Amino acid sequence: MTSSPETRLIEVQRLGVVYDDGADAAALHALQGVTFDVSAQEFVALIGPSGCGKSTLLRVLAGLVPPTQGRIIFHRDSPKIGMVFQQANLMPWRNVLDNIALPLVLEGMPLLSARQRALEMIHLVGLDGFGNALPRDLSGGMAQRVAIARALIHDPDLLLLDEPFAALDALTREKMWNELLHIWQKKRKTVLMVTHSISEALFLADRVLVLTRRPGSIKRVLRVPLPRPRDESMRYTPEFGELAHMLKQAIE
Repeated sequence: MTSSPETRLIEVQRLGVVYDDGADAAALHALQGVTFDVSAQEFVALIGPSGCGKSTLLRVLAGLVPPTQGRIIFHRDSPKIGMVFQQANLMPWRNVLDNIALPLVLEGMPLLSARQRALEMIHLVGLDGFGNALPRDLSGGMAQRVAIARALIHDPDLLLLDEPFAALDALTREKMWNELLHIWQKKRKTVLMVTHSISEALFLADRVLVLTRRPGSIKRVLRVPLPRPRDESMRYTPEFGELAHMLKQAIE
């Protein structure tokens, strides 16, 4: 399934990634023939078996891993990309305010201006009053909110999320789903998110892409028909259960 040319932000065409260190060990084929596109302001989830190349795909999109085959077309000039990993990776000696402001400071923005933007992001992610807190004083969920704010502060065209809630306990993770939806509704960024959770994918995304076992390729594309805005009650409906069953079968 494809988006219209007018709204398309990214096209991934026959993408392949092979890891080969040149040693005697056989090369690792991580991705093969991956083709899909993503519309502007769309929320897309990637799921599939462990080791199928989901995180590799995000790193290729972020420019951290070069593709071996195929190409990626961005329908924006010099697109900005933000990325959030499984761990928040905050600077332990910087407080929340300065962790969030860091990308702007590195880009050369004056410190006072960067901190003002960071204060706006702190409010967006619901951390008012924690600007001076150090990472060691934050819960896991709060640290990931800081990481999301840091990824959003330079107003990226594309936000990449690599299992950002995987390390959280179940209740905190579900709370963060609602927080992420709130942030997405406010900023309407294009999001591509890797997850192992079928419920997470269905609750958050407009579409879910299912990858095959390694080498990963697109096995199924499921458009999520649940209306927005979404709330907790949707997760307990027969429709949600049927969609979850369809995705589980596709993964297996």
